[in-house]
Amino acid sequence: MKLYDCSLYYDEDLILNIRLNILNKYFDKFVICESTYSHSGRKKKLNFNINNFSEFKDKIIYVVSDEEPNDLIYKIKDGKKMESPENYRHNAIKRIAFQRNILMNAVNEIADPNDFIFYSDNDEIPNMETFDEIKETNDIIIFEQKLFYYKFNLLFDRIYWYGTKAVKKKKLTNFEWLRQVKPKKYGFYRLDTLFKKDKYIQLKIVNNGGWHFTRVISPEEIHLKELDAEHHDEYRASNKNPDRIKDLIDRRIIDHDHIADSKKSKYGSEFKLKAIPIDELPEFIKINWKKYEEFLDLRP
Repeated sequence: MKLYDCSLYYDEDLILNIRLNILNKYFDKFVICESTYSHSGRKKKLNFNINNFSEFKDKIIYVVSDEEPNDLIYKIKDGKKMESPENYRHNAIKRIAFQRNILMNAVNEIADPNDFIFYSDNDEIPNMETFDEIKETNDIIIFEQKLFYYKFNLLFDRIYWYGTKAVKKKKLTNFEWLRQVKPKKYGFYRLDTLFKKDKYIQLKIVNNGGWHFTRVISPEEIHLKELDAEHHDEYRASNKNPDRIKDLIDRRIIDHDHIADSKKSKYGSEFKLKAIPIDELPEFIKINWKKYEEFLDLRP
């Protein structure tokens, strides 16, 4: 049985380097997909450079998504296709799903039916220490992860994050399907699991399942990334800028409500982050903490 770690890439070399170092001893290959389009639809250059990860060169499979989905929602104005604000989010979701599913091209070529296929966004890193105990399962596996913002040790302890998901190749429909599987094990009496594509009885949740290190970049980089991300419409409407982001970091605050009603903006309410000791972080970060000191909050 082989293990394949699959993820998307935009330009986040810092996080990818940490991801590869933490996971290298567990995975046979890393499959990485980059798109020539941002989630907002902006045409972008390819940023991935294998020479930046030369230590892992033989294990990386790099895939390019160089098209837009054919089901994007447009309006015709003056004979031209125009994307209207009410469809920004829908189209962003379609672009992300399309990029994820491009990963299937590589997986179909290299993986055997009983190999395990993992999917995470680049900043969602699974804790693999207990995986050997469950690797013979045919269930879908979901990793319950701690959520960190801005710095590797600024914890948002209001929720857990269910980012990394894994399944054997023989059960993998596509990567967007795997991403959308709900992190809840349903009882055998739930008949809707027979026809729902995101609800399952055969499911394993891995507690202490890793780390979601989100927005561990500079305020300026956060700003630019948010302008192109899935929620770019809400971000633009929030009128945030690098100075506002820096203020939030300095105050150990996020203004993003993860459990807000989907019809409402997630921006506005403030939530406190908790600085945790470096000893509670992955071993690679603990050992190399001086190298990453800029992205650790070491204030009393």
